[in-house]
Amino acid sequence: MNNKKQTIKLPRTLANELLHQAQLGDKNEICGLVAAKNGYAQHCYPIPNTAEQPQTRYIMDPASQVNALRHMRENNEELLAIYHSHPSSPAEPSNTDIAEASYPEALYLIISLNTKGVLEIRGFRLQDGQSIEVELVIE
Repeated sequence: MNNKKQTIKLPRTLANELLHQAQLGDKNEICGLVAAKNGYAQHCYPIPNTAEQPQTRYIMDPASQVNALRHMRENNEELLAIYHSHPSSPAEPSNTDIAEASYPEALYLIISLNTKGVLEIRGFRLQDGQSIEVELVIE
């Protein structure tokens, strides 16, 4: 895995949308996909979290995930990122996040609601049991 720190740009409107979804999820983790065109983030596809314990983990609804990926293909978009929230823990990948990461080419965005009044979003590459932080630039 390349150890050079990568920089990813996210439009401020998209970052705000992800943070808003996390707030609406309250104590449950929210999740979804971020689509890009030509490497530039365009918009997100919220996916229902079907985990039995959505407070501490996420499992994307398979049918909704397939529909979102199909919609991306039809619109000449690519999968840029997979996002989810951590309602009560830092914006860092958990051991489960790292172990279950199955899209090595995708960026993993984690939104934390851990600090009252402060929302945090961080990006990581999860591959081969490792987590490498990516610099996010919100513009």
